[in-house]
Amino acid sequence: MLRVFLLIFFGTWFLFAQSQNLPSLLTEKNINATFAIAAYDAEAKEWGIAVATNNLYVGNSTIYIQPGVGAIAVIAETEPAYGIKGLQQLQKGKTPQQVIQEQLIKDEDATYRQVCVIDSIGNSFAYTGNTLTYWKGVSSHKTGKGYAVMGNQLAPHVLDSLAIVFEQTKGTLAQRLTAALVAGQHAGGQINGKQSCAVMVKGSNNEWFNQIDFRVDNSHTPFEDLQKLLNYHYGRIRLNQAIYQVREGRMDRGVQLLQEGEKLVSGWTGIYGKIVTAYLLLHQDSTAVQWIQRALREVPEWRENLPAFYCLKDAPGMQGLIQSSFFTAKDWMAAIQQYQNLGLHTEAINLAKQTLQQYPLHSYIWYLLGKSYKVIGYPKDAASAFARSLQLDPANLEARL
Repeated sequence: MLRVFLLIFFGTWFLFAQSQNLPSLLTEKNINATFAIAAYDAEAKEWGIAVATNNLYVGNSTIYIQPGVGAIAVIAETEPAYGIKGLQQLQKGKTPQQVIQEQLIKDEDATYRQVCVIDSIGNSFAYTGNTLTYWKGVSSHKTGKGYAVMGNQLAPHVLDSLAIVFEQTKGTLAQRLTAALVAGQHAGGQINGKQSCAVMVKGSNNEWFNQIDFRVDNSHTPFEDLQKLLNYHYGRIRLNQAIYQVREGRMDRGVQLLQEGEKLVSGWTGIYGKIVTAYLLLHQDSTAVQWIQRALREVPEWRENLPAFYCLKDAPGMQGLIQSSFFTAKDWMAAIQQYQNLGLHTEAINLAKQTLQQYPLHSYIWYLLGKSYKVIGYPKDAASAFARSLQLDPANLEARL
């Protein structure tokens, strides 16, 4: 019985210790080895933070950014008030140093905090609580032009690596922050392991899709996973740009962007359909088929996307893959829309008419028919199709053209 008890006790302690470092266990505080970089990109008017730790979901309570105001990172024993109230103080015109000092005065556990602040124009200030310096590893901070780095329980050269790589790396703020974070890990990172990391970038002029917020909450390879997420983000942008360039007739530029995008999104099967579409626009059907085959090898469920590529039903390598006898109305819709995406409106019209013989009361297919009629210059036929679509479904707002 005693043996069983000891096994349970030490087994439980071991699991707990895996998610808590030694200072956290000894002080009974939620302290975790962490390193972070906060920065401002004056040209893009973006503020960003990248952070990593040896515990769960580091991005949950360490990153605070308000475009046009600044960025605040809080690590070691985190305290959200530094971020929330700090941004309020920055907005009132306080300096980064004043923001930190005002919070420290009110904080009984100030000696366990690590904080850095970047203001609206890139001024920076950082603080490392004295108690942190007694722990194993390096606990310190440094500031540079438009950025600050900090960390605790680190290998000796982590902070220098963060700063140097950030200064020397070209690219967007998110790319520079992530490169710096990865460099910090390559320099030794936290002396007691790794588990999660995150990067956030917000800008005054950014559209929603460029407000970056990527988190790896629990992984044996958090840095690789974070880099992959960022690659996917920029890969999708390149694919969208590639399709636009091809449609505008700038083929060479389109191909270049397509090839760049392919490398960045490798493994993200959900976006392979966009690559297939790009090759169809380039009239490279055989390469489009190869990407479909690759998608099916990687994720068999990708077959649900096959109706959208009905246009390839007779292409070499596609035999038996697209079984139109099992198509639903929504499958035919996807096939028609892809013809439209490829600029093949005559084919879209013919397929829509054929589909309406089977689904004569389908409002959206009537709408798609009208859309293609309108594009090729048949306004009366388009108006008739739109009217029928609205008659069948008055809520189909797209048909109100």
